[in-house]
Amino acid sequence: MRLLFAGTPAVALPALDALLGSRHDVVAVLTRPDAPSGRGRRLQPSPVKVRAVDAGIPVIEASTLRDAATREAIRATRPDCAPVVAYGALLPEAVLGVPRHGWVNLHFSLLPAWRGAAPVQHAVLHGDEVTGATTFRIDAGLDTGPVLGTLTETVRPRDTSGDLLDRLSHAGAGLLVATLDGLEDGALVPVPQPADGVSHAPRLSTEDGRVRWEHPAIATDRRIRAVTPAPGAWTTLPGGERLRLGPVRLHADVTDLEPGQVAVTKQDVLVGTGTHAVRLGDVAPAGRRSMAAADWARGSRDLDGARLGER
Repeated sequence: MRLLFAGTPAVALPALDALLGSRHDVVAVLTRPDAPSGRGRRLQPSPVKVRAVDAGIPVIEASTLRDAATREAIRATRPDCAPVVAYGALLPEAVLGVPRHGWVNLHFSLLPAWRGAAPVQHAVLHGDEVTGATTFRIDAGLDTGPVLGTLTETVRPRDTSGDLLDRLSHAGAGLLVATLDGLEDGALVPVPQPADGVSHAPRLSTEDGRVRWEHPAIATDRRIRAVTPAPGAWTTLPGGERLRLGPVRLHADVTDLEPGQVAVTKQDVLVGTGTHAVRLGDVAPAGRRSMAAADWARGSRDLDGARLGER
């Protein structure tokens, strides 16, 4: 089949690479325009654009598909199908009927669970033990279209959202290729999503990364892993300066610390929560690189007994 691949971030690259190695023909790539990145805020092309240019594939850049010129550029590719992986913009009804096999999205959850922009982060945040990936035909709703294929993936106890998404992106690449093969062969019949089990996964903001030390330790652990690597977990030091946090470890033996209270030992930095303490992993004070919490503590005065997160 002739494919128009739509995607933007690095998580879409395994799928694009798999399609480039498949029996199908990726005739064009649709991605979002160059965006500011890094400390200098210079315009940088999306990872998908870089890979497409390296492969000699024509690129359509668009932040919205509602203008006539973009829609015409899409039609001009004459796609049989348009696979989508994290493109980053909604598809208007005007373009849904352009490919004869439709737009096929690779979504990183077991639909109808976690419809929305951050399914992996919400799976970790809510303590799901199993998640997966789904291919489905896009319709006018938000991740509501009929299902074409699924796979399951165990959420490991120490998974960050980045760890889990990496595994799903590679496993999902194979699922996407198999789905397109099945569509071309006529072997797949789309199955409507069930009405039960619907949950939503809105994008997590920087504020969602703030650690509430009064919450139970297990919830604190899940929140930090869910927002790692983005948007990132953080708390505040006495005086209000932010401290970025990497994943923590539960320390159930210590229950006498108040929420946010710090205890420094020779090897560890412990912080109290609503239940028991957690052991800090890597931390990054404002303007500094990430380092082990114990190394940071050795260079910080008056940390033992201080309270983190006070407003």
